[in-house]
Amino acid sequence: MKLKHLILSIIVFSSLWITSCSNETNKEGEGNENEFPPSMTGLIYINETEYEMIVGNYKWERKQGLETQVVQTDAASPNQIAENVKAVIIEESPNIKIEIEGNPEISVYIWNENGREKEVKVDKNQLSVPTSKGQYIYEVLAKWSNGEVSYTFVIEIR
Repeated sequence: MKLKHLILSIIVFSSLWITSCSNETNKEGEGNENEFPPSMTGLIYINETEYEMIVGNYKWERKQGLETQVVQTDAASPNQIAENVKAVIIEESPNIKIEIEGNPEISVYIWNENGREKEVKVDKNQLSVPTSKGQYIYEVLAKWSNGEVSYTFVIEIR
């Protein structure tokens, strides 16, 4: 009887230890590949300077056996996010390069006070900025096979 309790204790301890080890981060400090939902960094490059985009809404799905797990957020709109973001000041009209982990399919939109104003043409993850002075709010909608994320960035052309 004592042997059964000892074996059961070893099994329980071993499974708890294995589970706790699997939640640790890897050597680079990033979450492991089992992290759910994943955090996908979105960057823009303007005149070779890197800026991180702000994450808004996202939706991720994953299948585990016969079950599907879904995580979805309802974050502020790009207009609301822009109220709390410092705009990137641009003196000229350079191209903006977009780089997002996992190389998703992207769509880019300019927002005005009423919502999405228009879709912006993107070529090889680059877009041209307007030539007129003013502040511009951009939304980058990134889509992977199992999820999508909305990113926001703001530029001001002087």
